[in-house]
Amino acid sequence: MYAILGVTGHVGGAAARELLRRGEPVRAVVRDPAKGAEWADAGAEVAVADLNDRASLAEALRGCAGAFVLLPTDAAAADPDAAHRATADTIAEAVRESGVPHVVALSSVGADLPEGTGPIRWLHHLENALRATGARVTAVRSGHFQEKVELLLDAILGPGIYPVFAESADVPTPMIATRDIGEVVADLLVTPAAASEVVDLDGPVTTERQVAEELSAVLGRPIQVVTVPKPGWAAAMVDGGLPPQLAAELVGLYEAEERGILQLRGDRHLTGTTDLAKTLQHVLS
Repeated sequence: MYAILGVTGHVGGAAARELLRRGEPVRAVVRDPAKGAEWADAGAEVAVADLNDRASLAEALRGCAGAFVLLPTDAAAADPDAAHRATADTIAEAVRESGVPHVVALSSVGADLPEGTGPIRWLHHLENALRATGARVTAVRSGHFQEKVELLLDAILGPGIYPVFAESADVPTPMIATRDIGEVVADLLVTPAAASEVVDLDGPVTTERQVAEELSAVLGRPIQVVTVPKPGWAAAMVDGGLPPQLAAELVGLYEAEERGILQLRGDRHLTGTTDLAKTLQHVLS
């Protein structure tokens, strides 16, 4: 049995579907019981747990050969740093209490660094908290998601603008589809390594301008690339609906990327193959 957290999201959902396709037993962990119905219909066992409730989460993980965990972003947290570290600690405590022997954790490129990476530092904290449980930990560190355009749909579908938080929209950047990450997660759960490891993931290389061109092709209308000057990053994100505290954290992330400190430093490296155009067609369908 494999427990999947975040099963209603992109990566968790893709991992659960791939495991079920292979005939593997899946325990879909949901916070809202109503969201478990489709997974029960698909053949999964459903467990109800909250990522901030150690007892219910430990029970959801208990008896499983492996589990997929992730640290969701709490946009409403008044103190994002404290809130995300607390959730990471609760997940780790549940892993320890449950005795699950192997955990695959969704992390990020740059999670080897303790500071200076914006919200990625919370994943650094999560990785280390999980390793301290005694479980075998496989940290999956990915870079840009192809589906990140979902966060910009109001600007894309409204005024037809594709904002880029960088000096240039022409920097080649690997971008991976979350379906590819989910398939890797399924592989890692079914065939775990002999010891804890870090697996780096990337995907086809493209630029932000090329993303906008692909969006334009799918939508059948022009999409204008707008590079947002660094002094205006936080204000632009707040104008887009993000709380100021979270916007400040994301500024730290973009600054880290600008400085080039987010690098692949894992034990091995895998590359997703899903084409960006295919992902964008799915997102916009």
